[in-house]
Amino acid sequence: MSGELIINSRSYETRVALVENGVVVELHIERDSGRGLVGNIYRGRVVRVLPGMQAAFVDVSLERTAFLYVSDVYRDVSDFEQMMLDAGEVNETLDTGEIEAPLKRQSGHSGFQIEDLLHEGQSIMVQVSKEPLGNKGARLTSHVSLPGRHLVLMPTVDHIGVSRKIEDREERERLKGIIRDINPGSFGFIVRTVAENTSKEKLAAEMDFLLKLWGNIRGKMEKGNNPDLLYKDLTIALRAVRDLFTREVDRLIVDSVDAYEKIMAFIETFAPRLKYSVELYEGAGPIFDAFGIEIEVSRALGNKIWLKSGGYIVIELTEALTSIDVNTGSYVGKRNLEETILKTNLEAVKEIAYQLRFRNIGGLIVIDFIDMEKISNRERVSMVLKEAFSKDKAKTNILPMSDLGLIEMTRKRTRANLNRLLSEPCAYCEGRGTLKSAKTICYEIFRDLERDCMHLDEGGNLHIRVNPEVDKMLREEEQGPVMDLEKRTGKRIIIIGKEHFHQEQYSIEL
Repeated sequence: MSGELIINSRSYETRVALVENGVVVELHIERDSGRGLVGNIYRGRVVRVLPGMQAAFVDVSLERTAFLYVSDVYRDVSDFEQMMLDAGEVNETLDTGEIEAPLKRQSGHSGFQIEDLLHEGQSIMVQVSKEPLGNKGARLTSHVSLPGRHLVLMPTVDHIGVSRKIEDREERERLKGIIRDINPGSFGFIVRTVAENTSKEKLAAEMDFLLKLWGNIRGKMEKGNNPDLLYKDLTIALRAVRDLFTREVDRLIVDSVDAYEKIMAFIETFAPRLKYSVELYEGAGPIFDAFGIEIEVSRALGNKIWLKSGGYIVIELTEALTSIDVNTGSYVGKRNLEETILKTNLEAVKEIAYQLRFRNIGGLIVIDFIDMEKISNRERVSMVLKEAFSKDKAKTNILPMSDLGLIEMTRKRTRANLNRLLSEPCAYCEGRGTLKSAKTICYEIFRDLERDCMHLDEGGNLHIRVNPEVDKMLREEEQGPVMDLEKRTGKRIIIIGKEHFHQEQYSIEL
């Protein structure tokens, strides 16, 4: 599989596209005015403890207070481990794939309560594990993780793990042995996929760097009490090099000299063998246009996606969940209805997996496939859906298809999806997605006239100011009711179209 990282870097915005076999599978966007928070470490102040929710609100000097669950809290490494022992808990083995966000402790926490760990006014070191989404503040964890190129340092977990993507048993044991030998204390480390076949010297150098970084963060923590930023994660361009520039990616192309120089400096320090795979784009047109990425970005904002067969899927984002509807559209098949439906559903599966990953849609997702009569066909669609998500780095949980053709699934969400990032609720429809029709507005006006103007003395004029579309409707299709209201009110009704009026806006004046 050939892969490329395409980076469009400007002072106001940086966009990173991961392309696999000519298809854009991931898009990451970071704007200067709203740089991502995941990975940042703060000195926070507890502002409210919620025993009923086993959580706390923490001020970390952001716009909204952040949220910290009891499962993400610890007081001190030794205290935490002792509490786990006292609670009779057994530490689970932490064996993970790529660490793209701060790692959360997996063990249970039923042996202690949030009010035993935190109190209002307390200072605590926390790391952002989920971006603020909508009206929700950021989610925090006190189990800090510091990702490097080859290693992830986890100072609150005494465990050594190796990425599941390193499958060779001997290599896994070799890497674990190296980390045990060079680990100066009881620090936790995860060996990342790119560390496969890496020398002991390189791993030791990176471990030393991460431990010094951790020491610097702890030093800053002890120097104050007020909420403050202790550590800011790398820019999105350097994170792409750290997290996405793996053996599966053949080259990285960037269109900014400044970003190119920073990337080369980073690579010289952590992965010098990659420097020959980095290119500076000097083409005449925009880099995303040259690689056909811009059109995919525009396509990601639409809710209707056509399939090659003529069918289509509709993606609707709501506050509680994302719904996806599969339709045959213009596809009529060749043999029978069941075969047509199965083919459409199978084609939709691949597109759904692609769209969810590309748009970074997470949370609860409900997929309404076209009803299939044969149980074997339902099982086949479910199996293919699970296979399609096997390459997705975000954790997914997919339930079996119901008798109604519905599949419920979840996909881990750590940052805003593309739709929320690149768009905003329509100011015209106020986010509803629909408007009252011109005819509906006409009838609302008629009811207001009956409600407020029947008791007035006869004579004079009533001025009704409306949107031009409503004006046209009143003068043409609804002329009869207007004349009837003139007789009933004893007044002349003058309709005035106003270009700047919202379609649902109108005023009635004497």
